[in-house]
Amino acid sequence: MKYAKSEKEYITKYQKLGYTRNYSTKNNNLIDLASKKQYAPDEVVIENEIRFEGMSNPSDMSILYIIETKDGNKGTVLANYSPSSATEIAEFFNAIPKENNKTQENV
Repeated sequence: MKYAKSEKEYITKYQKLGYTRNYSTKNNNLIDLASKKQYAPDEVVIENEIRFEGMSNPSDMSILYIIETKDGNKGTVLANYSPSSATEIAEFFNAIPKENNKTQENV
């Protein structure tokens, strides 16, 4: 996206492309915040991920995950990866099988 500066701008862009669901993680499952449906790591595909560094502190990092679930729901997860952040989201996304990570196609 040209000139996107913030997580919010990217979330808005992907919402316009149909990625409208919001998710969080709990007990190594992804949870759709609206329906409360849960997904295991192998039921999720990472379509894209965008990394952001903090403006005032580069060690404050976040990643916006653009995802699709096995039943076709699309949405985003914004994960904070600062030194003081919880590791639950990172553990979930690290457990997603490599074949379900489309960002690897560009490596």
